[in-house]
Amino acid sequence: MAEVKKLVYLHGALCETLRLFPPIPLERKQPIKADILPSGHLVDSSTNIIFFFYAMGKSEEIWGKDCLEFKPERWISEKGEIVHIPSYKFISFNAGSRTCLGKDMSFIQMKMVTSAILRYYCVEMMEDHPQVIPSLSITLLMKNGLKVKITRRENID
Repeated sequence: MAEVKKLVYLHGALCETLRLFPPIPLERKQPIKADILPSGHLVDSSTNIIFFFYAMGKSEEIWGKDCLEFKPERWISEKGEIVHIPSYKFISFNAGSRTCLGKDMSFIQMKMVTSAILRYYCVEMMEDHPQVIPSLSITLLMKNGLKVKITRRENID
């Protein structure tokens, strides 16, 4: 467990992946009673609010001019520590009181599985693979999947 916490760059890469390709691309919310949004807009109880996480992760207004670039470094401080990004900005695990209780465990599991795979195997995307295009559904899928070649690494300790 302690070793997994040291995988700061992997954590940044996972966050970048979730930012650009959130597992749940959109979510609908509806207030129980009339309310006022932080923007000043009035919403009544019949108003549906759609959050398009897929677009939010690629928004220049939210993430800056390099929003379309895959940059794990944006999640790492100058001291080499993980940077905390507010849940209302990095929304892959929901936000506020609705933040996923399993968020930390998810990161531990993703790091353990990813590091184990990368330690023992080389994973290469096939050259003839078509362009990666999202296929929108309740969960974000890839239209053509991801065709890869997996080979066992040699000279493993």
